[in-house]
Amino acid sequence: MTGTPVLEAVGLHRTYGQTEVLKGVDFSVDKGQVKALLGPSGSGKSTILRLMALLEHPDSGDILLNGKQLGVTSTSDGRSRRLPERKLAVQRRDIGMVFQRFNLFAHLDVLHNVTLALTEVSGIRKAAAVDQATAMLERVGMADRLHHYPGELSGGQQQRVAIARALVLNPTVMLFDEPTSALDPELVGEVLEVMEALADSGMTMVVVTHEARFARRVADEVMLFDSGTIVEVAPPEEFFDNPQHDRTRQFLAKLH
Repeated sequence: MTGTPVLEAVGLHRTYGQTEVLKGVDFSVDKGQVKALLGPSGSGKSTILRLMALLEHPDSGDILLNGKQLGVTSTSDGRSRRLPERKLAVQRRDIGMVFQRFNLFAHLDVLHNVTLALTEVSGIRKAAAVDQATAMLERVGMADRLHHYPGELSGGQQQRVAIARALVLNPTVMLFDEPTSALDPELVGEVLEVMEALADSGMTMVVVTHEARFARRVADEVMLFDSGTIVEVAPPEEFFDNPQHDRTRQFLAKLH
């Protein structure tokens, strides 16, 4: 890959209480690239996604989208300060995020859950929003559930709606935080199938996952996070078949 990364983190530090969760992490993903992040619980994987999605603010370090710094603005004395929420919301449009839990509005049907992002965030008129949302729900295989409520759907169906809700804003990059971890095993495949189709279409993606087979098949690069640092980065074949670090070998042995 060449050129400016689509999404980049430079020197990210994040501490919660006495625990240093990220220890100066550098990370980037290029246009059309799929990166899979693996690692034990508490290693910092979800934290870096939340920082890149502008849901949290790093203690130090920068987030850049297509080379432009996000989340902060410069003050008259040359220092930086966090942007107000309304400006952060505008920047978040370019970064779609899908969580472990689906976070759908229980009182809204499927169609309204997806159109809400368009009408409230992008200011699109309702008729146009309905057309766009319907097309996106068809893309994830949910066109026959437009007027169902989340409580009437399986976990896999709810997660596909959540993916449609993020995609409908036409983000530059999609972040997935263990999107199948809350699903029953028999429902995992339907969500991974949607994600694989997204990757095949050229979507830039960062995926925190424990699904090793998915990472091997779909990712361009696989990374191991541990104790707030990146231990190893390699193409899937090298990462899984010939890891260079003892920590990676230990993790993979437990994963399998």
